[in-house]
Order: sequence, then C-alpha cells, then structure tokens
Amino acid sequence: MNQVIIRGMKKEDIDQIIEIEKKCFSLPWSRDAFVNELKNDLAYYQIAELGGKIVGYMGMWKVIDECHITNVAVIPEYRKQNIASMLIEKMVDICVCSEIVSMTLEVRESNIPAINLYKKFGFVSAGKRPRYYQMPLEDAIIMWKKIN
Repeated sequence: MNQVIIRGMKKEDIDQIIEIEKKCFSLPWSRDAFVNELKNDLAYYQIAELGGKIVGYMGMWKVIDECHITNVAVIPEYRKQNIASMLIEKMVDICVCSEIVSMTLEVRESNIPAINLYKKFGFVSAGKRPRYYQMPLEDAIIMWKKIN
C-alpha cells in the first residue's frame, strides 16, 4: 500500500495542481497565480502525493503573526482518506515553528464536510462574509484557530 507523502509544492507540480483546481473549484486559480504564489516568500504550499500522483494540496499566507489559509483541495475520489487532515496538520506544524499565533480561513456556508474538518482542528466560526463566493453566489463562514 502506498503512503501519502506531504511535501512543499514545486514549480513542476503546478500542472497537477491545476487539474485538482478544475476538479474541486467552480472558479479555479490560474497557472500564473500558482507561479506567483511560489515566488511569494510569505506563501506556504504543501502537496499530498500518493504513488507519485498529487492528490491534494493546501496553501496559506503568513501575515505578520497570523496565517490565512488560501486553499485546501483533495481530488474527490481521494477524499475521506485523511489527506486533508494530514495537510492541515503539516500547516499547523509550520505555524507553530514560525511563531504564528492564529490561523484563519473562509469556507462556503454549504460546505459542511469542510466546516466539520476545520472544527476537528479547533477552528471556530467568527462571522460571515456575505456573497463572498461566486458561481454559485454564497456567503462564506470566517473561521479562526488559536495556535498554542
């Protein structure tokens, strides 16, 4: 059985990341967006690799002593295998080592599986961003997690 490897994203991973974006999001990020993220010293991106295939990824930005999670995506057929949990655990570890005091994110109000996943890691709802998401138009729940 193959083991999931969590590692930093590289430029050569972008083609597979774009395919994950298309499968997971109604408005996927562009190739240029990911190229620019990899050049950004305040951006951290990790990928989940299984048997040589990238099956998920996660990104966040460091903003002073906080981190903002930009994306969490796992290919639909690889969900419910703890891959997103492994990515979040890695990012929390990065935050702890980087003296980050809190993490934040927005999540679609209808995305109950993601909301429950974030709650499992200690994120709590802290408000809404009305009409934050497009296609379909939907409110976002703002969630925060304190880092010990």
